[in-house]
Amino acid sequence: MIRLFVGIVLPPELRLRLSLLRGGVPGAKWVDPGNFHLTLRFIGEVDEGVASDIDAALAQIRASRFELTLSGVGHFGNGEMPRALWIGVEKNAALTQVHDKVENALMRLGLSPEARRYTPHVTLARLKQATVPRVQQFLSEHALFRAAPFTVERFSLIASYLTKSGSIYEEQADYPLL
Repeated sequence: MIRLFVGIVLPPELRLRLSLLRGGVPGAKWVDPGNFHLTLRFIGEVDEGVASDIDAALAQIRASRFELTLSGVGHFGNGEMPRALWIGVEKNAALTQVHDKVENALMRLGLSPEARRYTPHVTLARLKQATVPRVQQFLSEHALFRAAPFTVERFSLIASYLTKSGSIYEEQADYPLL
């Protein structure tokens, strides 16, 4: 079994910029900068045969390259118990189109549709016992964050290996955009 997701790997200079935002929230487990990515679709654990079918289906997707801008900060979880800090993505029709094509390709293979509404973001930290005032302070301090646009030239099938020190991601295949 292999744990997979489909994502967009961020350029090194953007990962560096995001890494500078890490800190100031006790109880936060900050994502390693090498793991910063934008998830298009979490798949979960599948056997090798299904993984091969997923690869073949994703290779058939045709879409154009597009510009993407990360902007704003937010959190998942309720106001009393935030679970994660993230950087947002400016609304982007091309990103939505690629996401929808990935979702449709996976559903044609028999995978269940994603139950949650797609909220494009880059996770900065997972929170355990972080105090609400510190989270609110972080959100306030970085509310105006906006990165320079970058060109998305490909998306990837990525394996996720869970370890005690955090997840390790390994690109399994890349799918170029036209």
